[in-house]
Amino acid sequence: MIKGATHRLVQGARALLTITASIELNQARDYLSACEYAAFTSLAPAEQQHSLKVLSSVLASDPSAPPVLAAAALLHDVGKSRCRLALWQKTLSVLVNAVAPQICQRLGREERLGFWRAPFSVWQHHPKWSGEILLKCGSDERVIWLAENHQADPERFSDHHLYPLLLQLQRADSAN
Repeated sequence: MIKGATHRLVQGARALLTITASIELNQARDYLSACEYAAFTSLAPAEQQHSLKVLSSVLASDPSAPPVLAAAALLHDVGKSRCRLALWQKTLSVLVNAVAPQICQRLGREERLGFWRAPFSVWQHHPKWSGEILLKCGSDERVIWLAENHQADPERFSDHHLYPLLLQLQRADSAN
């Protein structure tokens, strides 16, 4: 638990120092439609950088990764654009989830975006919101499914045809 929390704190510190280079944004364009790219760029710069790192991890582990996995790597957190959180709010939900996930789930059960519940609601509901945004973009149904399930217990989907891609996405997301 403490190791996970420490890893997340280091991620948060990196996010503070993040500046997304235009060259990296051009890499995102290679995998996204115009609407998807607009959704991607609506994310906070730190979220964009995280997604670009997830993409890099996916491609490093599988240089021939299918384009739907690359798009999902970039768009899995796009639902976070619905509610911008302050750094302390992001840190709060990450730490509570690392130490007491059941509390994080309980506090985020409802889609309340009030001051102190917002971090938990965003943490819990952003995969669904990502799917809604991507559906409006006309995204590939596989990209939508991967985004909607990127936080789910993968064993629920062990028989699903996208299970191997979900595992790749989750590994890359967790590493970044």
